[in-house]
Amino acid sequence: MNAAIPPEMVNPLKTPFLIHLPKHYCLLGSQNFLRFSSQPNFSPEFHPKDFPNLVSKVCEILGDFQWKRSSELKHLSPKLKPHHVAKILEIHKDSESALQFFCWVSQRPSYKHNLDCFIVLLKRLIHDRLFDPADNVRIRMIQSCNNEEEITRVMNFLNEISVKEFKFSLYSYKTLLIQLGKFDMVAAAQNVYKEMMSNGIEPNLFILNTVINILCKKGKVQEAKVVLSRIFQYDMKPDVYTYTSFILGHCKNNDLDSAFEVFNHMVKEECDPNSVTYTTLINGLCNDGRVDEALDMLEEMIEKKVDPTVYTYTVPVTTLCRIDRVKEACDLVADMRKRGCRPNVHTYTSLISGLFRSGKLEVAIGFYHKMLKDGLVPNTVTYNVLIKELCAGGKFEYALKIFYWMERRGSLPNAQTYNEIIEGFCLDGYIGKAMVLFNKMLKVGPSPTLITYNTLVNGYCKQGNLNNARRLVDLMKENGCEPDEWTYTELISGFCKWGKLDSVSTLFSEMLDRGLTPNEVTYTALIDGHCKEGKVDVALSLIERMEKHGCSPNVETYNAMINGLSKEKRLAEAQKLLDKMVEKGLLPNVVTYSTLVDGQCRNSGTHLAFQILDEMEKKDCPANLHTYSSLIYGLCQEGKAEDAETLIAEMERKGIFPDHVTYTSIIDGFSMLGRLDHAFSLLRRMISVGCKPNYRTYSVLVKGLQKECLLLEEKCVDATNSCSLGEMDINFEMVSSLLVRLKENGCEPTIETYSTLVSGLCREGKSYDADQLVASMVHKGLSPNEEIYNSLLIAYCKNLKVEPALEILNTMVSRGFKPQFVIYRALICALCKANRVEEAQTLFENMLSEQWNPDEIVWTILIDGLLKEGKPDTCMKFFHIMESRNCTLNFQTYLILARELSKEDKFIETDWVADRLRV
Repeated sequence: MNAAIPPEMVNPLKTPFLIHLPKHYCLLGSQNFLRFSSQPNFSPEFHPKDFPNLVSKVCEILGDFQWKRSSELKHLSPKLKPHHVAKILEIHKDSESALQFFCWVSQRPSYKHNLDCFIVLLKRLIHDRLFDPADNVRIRMIQSCNNEEEITRVMNFLNEISVKEFKFSLYSYKTLLIQLGKFDMVAAAQNVYKEMMSNGIEPNLFILNTVINILCKKGKVQEAKVVLSRIFQYDMKPDVYTYTSFILGHCKNNDLDSAFEVFNHMVKEECDPNSVTYTTLINGLCNDGRVDEALDMLEEMIEKKVDPTVYTYTVPVTTLCRIDRVKEACDLVADMRKRGCRPNVHTYTSLISGLFRSGKLEVAIGFYHKMLKDGLVPNTVTYNVLIKELCAGGKFEYALKIFYWMERRGSLPNAQTYNEIIEGFCLDGYIGKAMVLFNKMLKVGPSPTLITYNTLVNGYCKQGNLNNARRLVDLMKENGCEPDEWTYTELISGFCKWGKLDSVSTLFSEMLDRGLTPNEVTYTALIDGHCKEGKVDVALSLIERMEKHGCSPNVETYNAMINGLSKEKRLAEAQKLLDKMVEKGLLPNVVTYSTLVDGQCRNSGTHLAFQILDEMEKKDCPANLHTYSSLIYGLCQEGKAEDAETLIAEMERKGIFPDHVTYTSIIDGFSMLGRLDHAFSLLRRMISVGCKPNYRTYSVLVKGLQKECLLLEEKCVDATNSCSLGEMDINFEMVSSLLVRLKENGCEPTIETYSTLVSGLCREGKSYDADQLVASMVHKGLSPNEEIYNSLLIAYCKNLKVEPALEILNTMVSRGFKPQFVIYRALICALCKANRVEEAQTLFENMLSEQWNPDEIVWTILIDGLLKEGKPDTCMKFFHIMESRNCTLNFQTYLILARELSKEDKFIETDWVADRLRV
């Protein structure tokens, strides 16, 4: 809370930029000649073509002595805009009548003078030597300023028109100082104060307090003390406003001892502190982390019959929420309500944020609705808190509703709002929707930030769409946003995850060339990527390089390396690395131990893995799901499925619940032993606890059924050893047998069951079997879901079966599913390959009518689709269609398209694109 001075001086509006006036500012009282230009200084909204009829008609009416009673003028007044009024004030013959009209029109509903109106009238009044009304207009002009730019323009104008007889009055100086304080224009305020003193105008206490407050708000206490000396010089006494300003100044400088000295002196001088004095000290204590002392001062304030305001309560509430003392914050809000002090938007926002962070989501939402019930309108900060916390709590659907509601209500989202929603879309796998919002930011604002770009790069990388991730970085550079260490780390992690190590080397070199320093996360991603590709020795050399460049490996780095060595059966080296890690003072965590357990289990060493488990218990490092899953897998591979099953019971006793990997391993173990009935009972148990089987789960059951059939047919015990899982192939007949057996064992096949099986068959290239399975499903009265449609459609497209693919697309659309880019790309390319370009064009045009990012359309459909399929002519034809639809592309996208076309030897078309780059 600012110092206790009149309201117009409190809580100055912050502007996003600061215009620094010249150091030797031209004094307002300097003797300049009065100059008039032949043309008034109208703002850009001046439209001469609108003037003749309306302006001349109003001027004609004003010529009548009884013009205020004119019904015609009342009829015309709603049409009058500031540029009309400025022209009327300039050309009307009589200055006094013009002044009366100026006052009359300002009272019209929804009308407000702009600076041009003031400037024209003020010039006119000074020219006619009507100085008293001119001073009133000058004061009103200063008061009308809404920002720093406007007050700067006014001051420059007042310097221009300064004449000897038209000096600044005390009230004019006071008004100007208040406005300068409002916009934090400290240097300008000091210049005005010095000018006032040099002109011999004796300030009053209000003006001196104003200057002191302006200085103290910026922590300029020593300069404020010089002004304080004037108070004593003029035989005045400091009042509560004076003392409170100095308390504020000391708090701004984090000098609470001096602030309390002023407070104590104030009391000694019998100057009673008011609510703002206490609030300033309470805020200072909170900002210094002394919240308990702040609460004590709040109690003292109440005891002394000084009523706290909403500002008094809000900072302690905010501080308590920030340090996770949310219950006390709620109690404080309840107390303020009892005292008849209603929380404001800031109070509610802090409380809602604190409640979300402490996991009390429902209570937080309740306070949000209470806020609305109290008639308070949430601001962007409130919405951002709600959206951020809902996203973090996995309630993205609700966050999205708030975002759209916010847009409809005209509460403009800022970059943080967009970033939260974009991240939510990316986490849910809807990168296309995130890119639509990104496109909106580029077109209408707010401008994307580094966080926006990094979030989208990460979103593409997680989906494996690495080309678009790289293109986005190029776009980022083009738009003047420089990639940072995290941009490249996201890219390197993504390329490593998807096994594109050749590109990783290029990215790493590019990162270094740009002067960016790889951090431990970057190196760990590189090491993990090389380990997963079996390039363990390269990964070891990267650790050496990392240390050489002063970047110390962390636990995650060693875990990645130990995992790589374990998978390569280099277990002795993994143990040595663990020892080295401990020597460096890094404690192994559950991931480290679990990695070693997994390595032993995959190398028939479960007995050694259990020794590691014992060591974990001794080191007070409890095993997690991954540890137990590895042990269960190892035991099952060694034919010890029953021992593995006892581990599941142990897990559940410890509150660790098996996932689909755990269940699949043990189901596989019993299947290999020929105990299919028990395997199915485990599946039933798996489904009952809400754990969804995946394709691998069903596959091991199918192969178990195959073995069972072989045993029955051959009646040979050795059949178990003669057929391995890898030798068996899954088809529709086997899947049908599985479905029958599922039903017999109380696992009635659902849409999810069919969806998992169809998707798996399609991934294995068995679209014929998948098609039969879907037909069987439909025959049983079950409707395919979006995943089934997508899997089948892409499979049909790969086999150029465009008719059934088109049928699926139409069905999807009719059922309300919105096809993603991967669907459009697959179908458009398949149609073009089948020489059905016109149909592909119609589909492309339909796609353009929906909400998509035009750059992403070019990247995904044209470049990664048609160009990669060897269809450059069709690509350019579709590009022309986009252009005709006014799909605005980013400059960088044109460059990318030009580069890709040049690879196809399309020199003419490349020149054509180059022409557009020059436009």
